[in-house]
Amino acid sequence: MSIEKDLHCSICGGDDFHSNTVLWDALANEWQLSPDERAYVDRQQGKACTRCGGNLRSIALSDAIRQSAGTSLTLQDFVAFPTSASLSLLEINEAGTLGPILRRLAHHTLAAYPKVDMHDMPYPDASFDMVVHSDTLEHVSQPIRALSECRRVLRVHGWLCFTIPTIVGRLTRSRAGLSKSFHGSPSTGSDDYLVHTEFGADMWTFVVAAGFSSLMIHTVSFPDAIAISARK
Repeated sequence: MSIEKDLHCSICGGDDFHSNTVLWDALANEWQLSPDERAYVDRQQGKACTRCGGNLRSIALSDAIRQSAGTSLTLQDFVAFPTSASLSLLEINEAGTLGPILRRLAHHTLAAYPKVDMHDMPYPDASFDMVVHSDTLEHVSQPIRALSECRRVLRVHGWLCFTIPTIVGRLTRSRAGLSKSFHGSPSTGSDDYLVHTEFGADMWTFVVAAGFSSLMIHTVSFPDAIAISARK
């Protein structure tokens, strides 16, 4: 059962939403999803703001970014606001529909696979005020090392904000030894879409193991849309 707040889009301020089915049978079977789990993953990925196109996952990430930045503005308004001009932000791969908005920041850096390996990023220590990624961690072979790299490149009191697909009724499992599973379209089979880890209710422990001492979980609709923020 989903627990849904009165929905509004923190990306653009919109309040009208539409829904599409996103999962396909093969992926649902590989993930061994129950009908309820499949339904809420579909809502997470397929329910979106009619105005800006941001899905529930992106809206949860927008909430995490806004709270970490200490603003009540929509994300679109925040990046245009003069006080955001000094914010140094690293976006690892494109954060869905938030990517074009985040790129408006004066000090924005995009780390795109395969040019940048999340396990060993080519940035000095303490380079950024904020690191953002969306549904990326499940595709790296060593998620704790990748999160540790995010922490390394953050300045003191900097924020990590991210999403991962999470099935809250189970624990995290590695797909090592299982058949290969890919996110993206049903025809996708490239390495960047290969799933290494299926995250469950213990996903927060990976953040702590990476060296962060505290974290916050942001929900738009539970368990459909969850984002995590952690402060260095």
